[in-house]
Amino acid sequence: MTHRNTACAKPWPRRSVLKAAGAIAAIASGWPALAQSYPTKPVRVLVGAGAGGPSDFLARTFSDSATPALGQSFVVDNKAGASGTIAVALAARSAADGYTLVASGPSAVVVAPHLFAKLDYDAEKDLTPVAMLGAGAFVLAVHPSLPVNNVAELVALAKARPNGLSYGSGGNGSSGHLCAEAFAERVGIEMQHIPYKGDAPAANDLLAGQIQLMFTSPNVAIPHHASGKLRIIAVTTRDRMAALPEVPAVHETAKDFEHLGWIMLFALAGTPQPVLDSLAATWAAARNQSAVKAKLDGMGMAPPAHYASRESLLAMLRSERVRTAALVKRLGITPS
Repeated sequence: MTHRNTACAKPWPRRSVLKAAGAIAAIASGWPALAQSYPTKPVRVLVGAGAGGPSDFLARTFSDSATPALGQSFVVDNKAGASGTIAVALAARSAADGYTLVASGPSAVVVAPHLFAKLDYDAEKDLTPVAMLGAGAFVLAVHPSLPVNNVAELVALAKARPNGLSYGSGGNGSSGHLCAEAFAERVGIEMQHIPYKGDAPAANDLLAGQIQLMFTSPNVAIPHHASGKLRIIAVTTRDRMAALPEVPAVHETAKDFEHLGWIMLFALAGTPQPVLDSLAATWAAARNQSAVKAKLDGMGMAPPAHYASRESLLAMLRSERVRTAALVKRLGITPS
């Protein structure tokens, strides 16, 4: 890298300084007009997963609402792979004008910096949150042979058998892995982690009794809970789930414990504030529509009210990055 010798650099002519200042002022004064005219062309919404998953579903729900509301097409572009980092890297190379957005969960914007030795972006510096598209609970599912019916009984059993209980996850550093370890740390127990190549094979081994428990998404466990092949003993949102009203939240036993599977809409850092406000307001209005609300409730992904503002999202991201860094360090997970 070549470094400029600033000690020998000549100062800018006064005319250049005034010209630059004038340009900045002109851009700033034009932001209200920009918000009124935005968008003037189609908007691309990148998704770091294939069609059919939660992030794709939520991105399409947002796009289907924004297209008629803002008068331009919002087009979902699936760029699956590498834990969602491919889509975020593409977004990070785009202009900060609101015409490239990315829908991402924590894997690419919170966890990836600790799991990959090199990334083509800095999520904290390159992206800014627009809105929480959806957030849902993980469920704590156990094999029916495990003699526990709630969190308190599980904690008591785990303390009586240090490292005697095994749990599965979709792999080292996966959401289920970090959720389980955050839970274990919070309640003061130790369990044996069995990593799999995805949640599906882990769930299969849980059904077979090869492992005893796992934190997973509701759609994976609820059908087996209903049939009695698994038992869901807790959810990880602050409040109980509408789909499982009889199942308590971990928070009811371990106060303030919350671990969400979330999908957030991001724009590029530096995107004009009126554009960010327009996008956020569009989604806020859409979420109040009965059809959209029914879709989100049906998936158990309605965004919690306490994450309605961009300030709350920034605070959550800061908190999750600190928590994830500490967890990854404690677990000794090394970047690949």
